[in-house]
Amino acid sequence: MATDMARIKYQEAIGLEVKRGRPPLGPAPSKADLVRLYVKEEQSVRDVAAALGCSKDAVHRALKANGIDARSSGPRSQLRAIPLRDLKAAIREKGIRGTARDLGVDEGTVRHHLKVRGEDEII
Repeated sequence: MATDMARIKYQEAIGLEVKRGRPPLGPAPSKADLVRLYVKEEQSVRDVAAALGCSKDAVHRALKANGIDARSSGPRSQLRAIPLRDLKAAIREKGIRGTARDLGVDEGTVRHHLKVRGEDEII
């Protein structure tokens, strides 16, 4: 192992390019494959990696290199589907706690949703 480090340092010292780290597990995903699987078919990063025979990290690197925004890993809030005026009316009628209970979400989730949508004066 020590001889490998000495070899690498020597190659760097004389100006040669030295490869570091582990070699990739498979080929880098192409932009066409990423667009088809990740964007159009909305498959997860894990599923894309399995389909293309590469690692999840390789998929993430390829997404970044190709300018494709990664989706968030958490579930999307169902509060977005409720019109803001209906949500405000429910809060005026039942309060935040009652509205949250009826919607099956935490009170903090309702407060955060209102704050994100710029309606924090209701709170």
